[in-house]
Amino acid sequence: MNETGRPQDFPLSNPRADRVRDVAKLAGRPVRLKRRQFLAEGPQAVREALVLHRKRLEAGEPGVVREVYASEACLDRYPEFEDLAAGTSARLATDDVLAAMADTVTPQGIIAVCDFVDVPLDTVLDARPRLIAVLCQVRDPGNAGTVLRAADAAGADAVVLTGSSVDIYNPKAVRSTAGSLFHLPVVLGADVEELAAQCKSRGIGVLAADGYGKLNLDRLQDESAARRLSGADTGSDYALEAPTAWLFGNEAQGLSEAELALADHRVAVPVYGFAESLNLGTAATVCLYASARSQQP
Repeated sequence: MNETGRPQDFPLSNPRADRVRDVAKLAGRPVRLKRRQFLAEGPQAVREALVLHRKRLEAGEPGVVREVYASEACLDRYPEFEDLAAGTSARLATDDVLAAMADTVTPQGIIAVCDFVDVPLDTVLDARPRLIAVLCQVRDPGNAGTVLRAADAAGADAVVLTGSSVDIYNPKAVRSTAGSLFHLPVVLGADVEELAAQCKSRGIGVLAADGYGKLNLDRLQDESAARRLSGADTGSDYALEAPTAWLFGNEAQGLSEAELALADHRVAVPVYGFAESLNLGTAATVCLYASARSQQP
């Protein structure tokens, strides 16, 4: 940083420089896994990464941001980054350099190299979560990022991805989370059988989002609302206000029979029009918000 608080006066300008190539390699999964680092691209993602970085440092914990590269134009538009990036390895870079580093065709003027932020499953379960989103064999990075963002918005306590799901550190997935990757705990590579067993042993119900499920999500919400109003147990197949882990399946095949069998109940989101079904992101959002609303005090 120079005396004005802005990174160095002379920006990185050679797209073929070793340092630029080194950052660009993080677009590939093998390098990400080896270094346990990934790229956050764009003002929203980098801002949330830096906010988490500062919070962790203030708590005496290791930060998450290793390096920040930004254009002059980006810092002119978002001057708060000069303060947020203080204490990190922050450097100016030309648009050509940022384009060479980024996974996107049109980079947004700022990139951060971050350490992995995922946590062990026990860390999540020991915190007594009330709402968990579980992605089972979800392969599309955009879908995974969208569900993580929805879980964050619904106030979920964690997102869990099974071992056969997409790499959440894929640049497209990171962009799709719109910064939510840095807001709530994420577990990677979970075994869904172990997860279901641990949830049940801790009093966390397991629901499977299934278009052919016997339980109707609207009815469960109505029953939860009735209990809230009356203060009495009105009877229900499942209380949405209880701690819950939702299982969401593969984009094309949905949940497998083995995964469905792990759930306490299969719950369908009713379709009132002529669409065959809802896409993964929409269905997950509806289910998570139904639980979140029922769990409100």
